[in-house]
Amino acid sequence: MQVPGLKYRRIKTVKNHCGYSIMGSGVSGSRGRMHEGGRTGIIPEGILSLYREPAGLFSAVPAGNRGQGMENAKHISCRECDRASQCFQHLYPDELEFINSRKIRLTYLPGENLFKQGAFSPYIMYIVVGLAKVFLQTGRHRQVNIRLAGTGEFLAFHSLFGRNVYACSAAALRESTVCMIEKKGLLHLLEKNSNFALRMISKNCRNENHLLGMIENITSRQMRGKLAAALMYLHSYEEKAQSVFPYLTRQDIADFACISHESAIRYLKEFEKDGLIRVHGRNIQITDRERLEMIGEKG
Repeated sequence: MQVPGLKYRRIKTVKNHCGYSIMGSGVSGSRGRMHEGGRTGIIPEGILSLYREPAGLFSAVPAGNRGQGMENAKHISCRECDRASQCFQHLYPDELEFINSRKIRLTYLPGENLFKQGAFSPYIMYIVVGLAKVFLQTGRHRQVNIRLAGTGEFLAFHSLFGRNVYACSAAALRESTVCMIEKKGLLHLLEKNSNFALRMISKNCRNENHLLGMIENITSRQMRGKLAAALMYLHSYEEKAQSVFPYLTRQDIADFACISHESAIRYLKEFEKDGLIRVHGRNIQITDRERLEMIGEKG
């Protein structure tokens, strides 16, 4: 039964090398033969369509409004990439070819989820270029921002060992190109190449140190100190020539400091009045680093 006033399009289910998908006029999909039990039918225009990524995960996105990540998957050789991590520079040519055959390169638009807390985790992600936030969902409408991840950083390394699900979520803050690497392939290289393994462990240890500092910030500081420490952390990315604050909302900053949105706005105004920062729209410039550091340390 069709609902009056809605536009409909004819679709059919198909099977191809990527798995079962939906195809039809204006609905994404690829050529393939009808699988047993396949049907044709009609769906409202704009409804969420299911399709299967080349990497092997199901995704749901609005028809006609899919991000570049799934639509324009690119395969660029690891040997030709000029933005490869320093970790990969310690791989031999045959190892680069091995990892090259077990990854796919995607582009995510701002706001798109790179992965979801609790979902199965078949991939480790490497940010070729871009910026993302990693966060922990603590309630239906509550989250804690754990860290930023910029160009040259890995995501979801925690899922390489232990539970086969993502322990947190990540979302792109600006357009980001990401390489999704199969976990089994990465594990093989870690076992085979000790120099590569050592550099990966070193990156993971730095992230662990940041998490320990974050726990201290949450448990031992008052709100002013929490916000000051969060601003200093975010400013550290600005010093790496990666613009951060224009991509962050006040709620994002509050979630990094683990305080309410209202408290973040109030203390930002106080910091600006005291001459610690200068605010221009979303952009925040630290003008008195020493005093802000002192507030962050003493809480």
